[in-house]
Amino acid sequence: MTSRLAWLLLGATILVQICFPLTSGGTPALTTAAVLLFASAMLVDAATTRGLGAAAVLLVVAGGGGLLAEAIGVHTGFPFGEYDYTGTLGLEIAGVPILVPLAWIMMAWPAWNVARRLVGRHGHVATVAVGAWALTAWDVFLDPQMVDAGHWYWLHTTPNLPGVEGIPLTNFGGWLLVSVLMMTVLEATVGRSDSVPTLHTDAVPVAAYLWTYFSSVLAHAVFFGRAPVALTGALVMGAIAIPLAVSVVREIRTARRSGGHRVPTA
Repeated sequence: MTSRLAWLLLGATILVQICFPLTSGGTPALTTAAVLLFASAMLVDAATTRGLGAAAVLLVVAGGGGLLAEAIGVHTGFPFGEYDYTGTLGLEIAGVPILVPLAWIMMAWPAWNVARRLVGRHGHVATVAVGAWALTAWDVFLDPQMVDAGHWYWLHTTPNLPGVEGIPLTNFGGWLLVSVLMMTVLEATVGRSDSVPTLHTDAVPVAAYLWTYFSSVLAHAVFFGRAPVALTGALVMGAIAIPLAVSVVREIRTARRSGGHRVPTA
């Protein structure tokens, strides 16, 4: 069952993120609050739905793995390309703001849960592939927003995805590589004995992923002056988010028609 605390943390995250368009992309304080709340919601959800061991794995794999990847990346340029942080995101470890590995946590858990929902029983490899795409696709929205807010910058910005100016393709290649590694470990550990999820178990991360998708499209199209990013992101992340939304609607309709157990929302 899902946790009321996870829902409360996710709700608080959404309220904070709603303030981002009102501040031209967010302030450092809002960014910090959003990441802390979002990551906490996902850790609580992991602990509630799959046990403390799952939360510990998520913390180590996504948090520790994200910190390691970013530390290597910022000092060597591999695997993302050459970039640097500007010091606006607060305390750093090995040249990486603490908020950055927390951001990996906050979206790695939704990405993995979404992949398991969409793939079902079709195999671990497919889950890893879909999960890696789901996580990487989010960065199509994230990176332009953070660069525009002045939190980091790229030394070389071309070639780039159509419509996503200022962010090199190498960044997304690096994200895909790191995401594959994260999803592989999550699937091999947490997913090893896990059943096919339903809204009884994955409602929080599914809601988080869908909110992130639709709010990001709206924010970039209307508030951030990045309509081309909104379009490209809508297509890239929409390849996951739209089938996900369809699967949720179908599950809810099936539950209502069958007169079975109510689909829980908290």
